[in-house]
Amino acid sequence: MKDLLYPNFSFQITYRAKGSLARLGSLRTPHGSVETPNFIFCATKGAMKSVTTQQMREAGAEIILSNTYHLLLRPGGDVIERWGGLHHMLDWQGPILTDSGGFQIFSLGHGGVAHEIKGNRSSGMNYPKTLIKIEEEGAVFRSYVDGQLQRLTPEMVIETQRKLGADLVLALDECTAFHMEKSETERSMERSHRWEDRSLAAFQKSHDGRQALYGIVQGGIYEDLRERSGYYTANRPYFGQAIGGSLGQSAEQMHEVVAMTCQYLHPERPTHLLGIGGAHDIWNGVAYGIDTFDCVHPTRIARHGVALVHPSVADGKESLNLKNHRFAQEDIPLEMECPCYSCRHFTRSYLHYLFQAHESLGGQLLTIHNVSFMARLMHHIRASLREDRFAEARAAWQREKI
Repeated sequence: MKDLLYPNFSFQITYRAKGSLARLGSLRTPHGSVETPNFIFCATKGAMKSVTTQQMREAGAEIILSNTYHLLLRPGGDVIERWGGLHHMLDWQGPILTDSGGFQIFSLGHGGVAHEIKGNRSSGMNYPKTLIKIEEEGAVFRSYVDGQLQRLTPEMVIETQRKLGADLVLALDECTAFHMEKSETERSMERSHRWEDRSLAAFQKSHDGRQALYGIVQGGIYEDLRERSGYYTANRPYFGQAIGGSLGQSAEQMHEVVAMTCQYLHPERPTHLLGIGGAHDIWNGVAYGIDTFDCVHPTRIARHGVALVHPSVADGKESLNLKNHRFAQEDIPLEMECPCYSCRHFTRSYLHYLFQAHESLGGQLLTIHNVSFMARLMHHIRASLREDRFAEARAAWQREKI
């Protein structure tokens, strides 16, 4: 396949840890650079829930993600292009990644069963079953917006992402659940590879240097399939690579699948882990060689009263539920050392009150804190790598966690 050049993009590995695949890097895009490892926050439908992008910047976010599937259905690629693309629409001048919609075909198309791909670590929204069929041309489904029949093809995904104007874009893939038979998983993986070849061809036709394409490694929980898919991706002219599809039935199996998949990836390309965002999972993912992560988890739980904290603050857990009555009398910040706006100005007691009173400000303040927590976590991980103490820092975190 014809080589692709990405003149406005680069990924440089600046340090490799001893004893693991963990590494420091710098990911350069037309809208700025980010140090890796890093976390990508989800503005799924072209908006951060509860907060503005200015508040995201102030809390430490460097890169965000939007979803092609949702934005294709509403308001549509043409509308967003007319508005000046995602960067103008969101008032965000940093890097943006858009995913392709393959995961949404599965999780929304089958009625919100995202846990079948991501194990028990995430739950799909309860959309009705909308998938009509998956065929070689693409996926046919009913829009959850207006019920109209829609078709999603690799070519449409690339065209839409062009209109959205994101820096980093993903090829279209097909996802499978962890309980799917190996033969079915293999057929799905091979279809993903054909779709990704079509995505590459469509990308090449309109490539103008403003975007960089990631391939997606599939293969479910089966190592030989992951090896084949990793080899496929490494031998195509992608800029980056993402790990997708079924990661197992539990957190433990997910770590095993990610670890074995990373053995078969291109060693010099940026590697993204789709849809995983727990602190414990991130420490492990970095050790396996993951450079970027994304997940709705930090912002979603904030709207439900849950704050992310260091496990030493929460008796070995990584979060506090501010709806719990015990916080009604705690006139201290969420975290004493946290520099975020919420911790500098408000107490646990007040935050508890906001959720008891059903005031939306509570979700906004916790979102700011959780974004800050994730940004500080990634900074801490990078610092430990830079100072050659990643293994010790990872072990210290995991000793605190129950």
